[in-house]
Amino acid sequence: MPTNSVVSAFRVLETVAEQQPVGLSELSRMVDLPKSTVQRCLLTLHELGWLRPSSAAPTRWSLTYRAFSVGSKARDHQQIRETALPTLNELQLATTETIHLCAPDGREMVLIERLDTAHALRAFMPLGQRIPMHASATGQAFLAAQPDDAVRSYVADGLAPRTPSTITDADVLWETIEQIRGRGYSINDQGLSTGITAIGAAILDAQEQPLASVSVSGPTSRITAEKFETYGLAVHAATEKIRDALLRFDLESVRGV
Repeated sequence: MPTNSVVSAFRVLETVAEQQPVGLSELSRMVDLPKSTVQRCLLTLHELGWLRPSSAAPTRWSLTYRAFSVGSKARDHQQIRETALPTLNELQLATTETIHLCAPDGREMVLIERLDTAHALRAFMPLGQRIPMHASATGQAFLAAQPDDAVRSYVADGLAPRTPSTITDADVLWETIEQIRGRGYSINDQGLSTGITAIGAAILDAQEQPLASVSVSGPTSRITAEKFETYGLAVHAATEKIRDALLRFDLESVRGV
């Protein structure tokens, strides 16, 4: 889709969100675009699952639950980030390494917060970076916290390599997941980036389902095998603390505190 068409489609989507249910003529006036252009945008957004004809008035348009779902995910991720930040700061001070907070999106984890180390040599990923679950400490920890059926579904779609050390064999991944479940944290030695080692753990909800993951990441020369257990226990304790804070927030929200 050309850039101008994308801009027009977003203008139409945002206006429908504000004015729904809304008809073609009204939309055309509000976004200052020809009816033919608005109609094409509406049909495209409908085909993509973002808009639907209103049940009460089929010539008027409303958002679908897909749009609400995306907005809800963004709010959920923001709440996790804000709640986790104090504990992430403590973890960064304790380990002096880079801390990553990642949330799931399909087969990938998305970096939603990063606390950098003061070391000149460091692990670095830009916010918003998407990384495969099987190739990352945060992703492996997230997979290990999921039911076996979810892991089988993930494995069925293949395990593409990112580095020579990435796990690409299903049996090896299952063995790794069992180890993570046993000790409470993941160890990813250069599976995502050569020369970088990370230790991760999942943040669970009240039903013991994973919401997000935290990792301590740094050069393999600094995060050596002697530090795996120390950092692993630290990151696991951090995720437990974040979980408790999220549960308190949920309880206070229900009570209206």
